Amino acid sequence: MNRDLTAYRKSYEKSFLEEENLPDSPFKLFSDWFAEVEEAGGVDEANAMTITTTGVDGFPKARIVLLKHFDKDGFVFYTNYSSEKGKAIAANNKVCISFFWPNLERQVIIKGIAQKIEEVESTRYFLSRPRGSQLGALASDQSEVIKSREALENRLQSLEKEYEDKEIPKPESWGGYRIVPVEFEFWQGRANRLHDRIRFSNQKVNWEIERLSP
Repeated sequence: MNRDLTAYRKSYEKSFLEEENLPDSPFKLFSDWFAEVEEAGGVDEANAMTITTTGVDGFPKARIVLLKHFDKDGFVFYTNYSSEKGKAIAANNKVCISFFWPNLERQVIIKGIAQKIEEVESTRYFLSRPRGSQLGALASDQSEVIKSREALENRLQSLEKEYEDKEIPKPESWGGYRIVPVEFEFWQGRANRLHDRIRFSNQKVNWEIERLSP
C-alpha cells in the first residue's frame, strides 16, 4: 500500500469570518452556523461530531457520536456509561468535540467538561427512541469483547421476545452527557490557506474573542 495524496487540493472560497459580524456569544454563532449547514444541504448528519477523550491507557481517542441537544448550557449526547468513552470520561472529564461541515467549508472545535445529565432526562430521551434502538442499547455491552456477531443478534432476538408488548427499561448504565464549553474555535476555510480562525475563551463573565493565525 503506497498512496501519494499530495495532489489532493481544494481552494476554500465559500465564506469568511470577520470580527465586526460576530455575536457576543459563541452559542449564538454555533446555532447560526448549524442552521446554515442544514439549510445548505449536502451533509447527511449535520449533528455528527467527533468526541476526543483521554483513555485510561493514556492515549487520546476520537470517535463519531451524534449531538442530540444544544443550548446555552452545553451540548448533549448519549452513550453507555460503561463503554470505553464512558470510562475515559469518568477518569478525566476534560473532552474535546468537533464538527466538520464540508458543504460550507467550516469546522468548530469545542473544549469542555463532560457531566452526566439528570437521570430523568436520560429516561425521557430513551423512551422517545425507536424500539429497535432501545433494544439495541439493552443488548449491547458497549466496548466489551464479544464472541461473534451471531451472539449479539441472538441476544437481541431474546430481548425482543422478552419485551414483546412491554415497555423496554432504560439500562442503568446508559444515559447522557452534557459538555459544558470552556473554549470554542470557529474555522472558516479561505483561499490560499489563509483560513479564518476565531477563538472564544471563557473568562467567567464575558467571552474573550481572539483571531488565530491559520
